[in-house]
Amino acid sequence: MKKIIFMLLPLLAMFVSCTSQDESNNPILTIEGGQIQGVRAENPGVFVYRGIPYAAPPIGDLRWREPQPVVPWDSIRICDKFGHPGYQAVHYPGFYASEWGYGDEAPYSEDCLYLNVWTKAPGQVDKKLPVALWIHGGGYREGWGSEPEFDGQEWASKDVVLVSINYRLGIFGFMTYPELSAESPNHVSGNYGILDQIQSLKWIKANIAQFGGDPDNVTIFGQSAGAGSVRTLCESPLARGLFHKAIIMSGGGLNIPPKDGEEAKPATPMNRFFFYNPTLAESEATTKKVMDWAGLTDLDKLRHASTEIMYTVGQLYNMVTKDDVFLMMRPIVDGYVCTKTFDDAARAGTIADVPYMIGFTLNDMGSMGPGIAEFCKVREEQGRKAWAYEFARPLPDDGKHPEITDRLKGAFHSSDLWFVFKSLQHCWRPWTQGDWDLSEKMITAWTNFAKYGDPNGENNALGWEPCTAEKPQFMLFKLDEEDKEASVMGDFMTP
Repeated sequence: MKKIIFMLLPLLAMFVSCTSQDESNNPILTIEGGQIQGVRAENPGVFVYRGIPYAAPPIGDLRWREPQPVVPWDSIRICDKFGHPGYQAVHYPGFYASEWGYGDEAPYSEDCLYLNVWTKAPGQVDKKLPVALWIHGGGYREGWGSEPEFDGQEWASKDVVLVSINYRLGIFGFMTYPELSAESPNHVSGNYGILDQIQSLKWIKANIAQFGGDPDNVTIFGQSAGAGSVRTLCESPLARGLFHKAIIMSGGGLNIPPKDGEEAKPATPMNRFFFYNPTLAESEATTKKVMDWAGLTDLDKLRHASTEIMYTVGQLYNMVTKDDVFLMMRPIVDGYVCTKTFDDAARAGTIADVPYMIGFTLNDMGSMGPGIAEFCKVREEQGRKAWAYEFARPLPDDGKHPEITDRLKGAFHSSDLWFVFKSLQHCWRPWTQGDWDLSEKMITAWTNFAKYGDPNGENNALGWEPCTAEKPQFMLFKLDEEDKEASVMGDFMTP
């Protein structure tokens, strides 16, 4: 027996050493609100902090107010569960639910102001790793930062601190109303979801060093409505100085100037739908008309109405009245959060003066190429570079998902997300080795941009040239005929 115990002593010592090392590598962090501790991700050396509150719950009297400071907690908060997504419709099989695997998330709630952090350097305040803030899409009405395709551990493995957020959606994130504007010290209403995003940037500024991140090297990036949010943040004076690079994914470009005798038209349906900006007065009048019909005739009644009633009132109004007036729950130009449209600001040279990367997918929501090339040309005229890309890999299909519609075939809108996060392991699709190689190429470009403001990195490995008027070139991310990874420059041709 003594011999056995003697033989086990080195193993016991090794176990104690490893345990102590684990504890030292996973320190308790002190941030706004209190102390937290993360959990290990699957990738070696990566820690994830799930469900960190970055503002007070926007419920009760805080419904439709600017985000308020976090509510402090006393004990150590173990960040092992994602926070509530913003309140939205239940997702059933079909379209995005089939692709992204909705169903494992926390319950939807107005109490949704939570963020997540992936990092390799918790507690290393002098590490100063670049930081990237991911803003999810979903038409400003759905989605959340912890969807399976947004797994941030591969970004952390490449020495970038990845932050994803939930923010207020739909009527809770973007409703305007005359009494809300009257009570606001800035005399505006709406844009609460954008204010949430700005609050998350302020949280990063104040706290990200605790995670080994550099608050002076922050990239914002988003796709679809997340890209629309990036556009709004790039214009907003309230976000100025809180980020230093921007990536716009499937968010359109600039409207093309009309030729002589022609009327100006948005470049794509994406521009028309997501980036139309009604005035504050127009939006307030529409909201009041709908709410008066529902008997919600003052702000007290609105704040005390149930979540379910507020979520459905606009749809009920249209179903019953057959009126073509719709509540437009999206960012608006209010003179406070947003002072002008992204188009006007970009052409005036008043958007954030940071490096830009911008692109779309082959089968996106309309051809975004001309508008993106126009944005790059405008930036060039202002003496700045912009890198453009097109994702052109049709996603493979195993034929076992009859609910998959034509909207989820080809290189569809959002199909590039699996590749940008290199999260293919969470998807049912029959990926090839070429897909994994292509994903590695893309996440390297994106993280290089976060580090250096240039997707090529320090050694120009990709040979990705900026898009200019003389050379309107887009980087093509695709597979070759043998299903092996290929990434080549291609001349952009206006359709």
